[in-house]
Amino acid sequence: MATGITKKNWKEDTQIITDELFHNGFDYEINYKGKTPSKELTNLEPTQDYNRIFGNNSDNLLFNGDNLDVLKHLIHRTDLKGKIKLVYIDPPYGTNSVFHSRSQKSSYKDDLVGSHFIEYIRRRLILLRELLSEDGSIYVHLDNNMAFEIKVIMDEVFGAKNFKGFISRKKCSNKNYTKNTFGNISDYILFYSKTENYVWNRATISWTEEKMKKEYPCIDEETGRRYKKVPIHAPGIRNGETGKPWRGKMPPEGKHWQYLPSKLDAFDAKGEIYWSSTGNPRRKVFFNKDKGVAVQDIWTDVQDSVNQNIKITGYPTEKNPNLIERIIEASSNENDYVLDCFAGSGTTLDVAKQLNRKWIGVDNSSEAIRHIFKRFFNGLKEMGNFVDKNISKNGVDQMKLFEPKTEYNSDSSKSRDFDFFADSRFEEEAHGIYEEFREE
Repeated sequence: MATGITKKNWKEDTQIITDELFHNGFDYEINYKGKTPSKELTNLEPTQDYNRIFGNNSDNLLFNGDNLDVLKHLIHRTDLKGKIKLVYIDPPYGTNSVFHSRSQKSSYKDDLVGSHFIEYIRRRLILLRELLSEDGSIYVHLDNNMAFEIKVIMDEVFGAKNFKGFISRKKCSNKNYTKNTFGNISDYILFYSKTENYVWNRATISWTEEKMKKEYPCIDEETGRRYKKVPIHAPGIRNGETGKPWRGKMPPEGKHWQYLPSKLDAFDAKGEIYWSSTGNPRRKVFFNKDKGVAVQDIWTDVQDSVNQNIKITGYPTEKNPNLIERIIEASSNENDYVLDCFAGSGTTLDVAKQLNRKWIGVDNSSEAIRHIFKRFFNGLKEMGNFVDKNISKNGVDQMKLFEPKTEYNSDSSKSRDFDFFADSRFEEEAHGIYEEFREE
């Protein structure tokens, strides 16, 4: 793979893009019928087409209703504008379909297509940007149906320079219907920051013995430590010290030393320079298991449906908690706010809580709210339990986030089970769902 070098080394006179234009940015926008001006969106007050379910005695908030209205509420009627550190959303994908839960109950509609879908997502992205802190980030999870159109919209809303990654994820096992095309086993996550200074905790995974031996094939004779050999030069010509000879050798043509000669001398003194039989120097990079393996932008280890033993709520678009954990840990710190306005079964809210983040969830589906209650009151159950009703329930390894404080009595305001509910109507409904799931 070719590595770009500084434009100073271009030998032709023609320069299509001037430095002035480059530093002024390359932001752009697209136009279509029904596109609402950004300022109009951010200035609109909510119309109260939502209910605050959760958040009476808590930093955490749960809303049932139109997320566009809830986002306006958070901007205009709370002090949360500019304080959300991380947004993760898994919105509809523009598939013109409807979805049912594993219990065959209607869960949500994905019936917007074309420009209607684009504008639906764009309006919410504009409000989400208002809520993000200056060092905040947003991840938008989509499939190949509309990911590339929304990439252009996110360039417009957040600025192309704040695009940080296009993550490809293996979402499921291999498909058999490959007669006319390739198996569709991937979806995509668009990662943007609000500014150039954003929270980033480098994501890593643990080394395996096989990968360690492959990546670090050499063994140092003196210490027995494993290492790999890497070049000590880089593309581009330099006129300073890094462009001069070191130990009598010049860097290869068109390149320069990566380090000052004094630094290279220090490496050599510590036994960290490998000299080939022809006198070609390479740096020895020793294996350090504590650093872990840096996560790249292709994720094959966080697919959703693996086997019948994984634990789920049964909601149709439920994502792997390990996927959400990776995102939350990379782009937020403890006590930060994490927002998911397409909350679904509540995976983001659950993982955020377990990682000591504050959370805000929104969903307009009553079935989604039921699954959030199910997850928070009763935890999860194995996928196979949705198929075979005779399988006994195993202990849940996910902690329950809500616990009743007293025996419920709907006639007594003093014996409230769930005093974190903002509305007593939802407290009573939640208790009914709690009892229903306990009896399953």
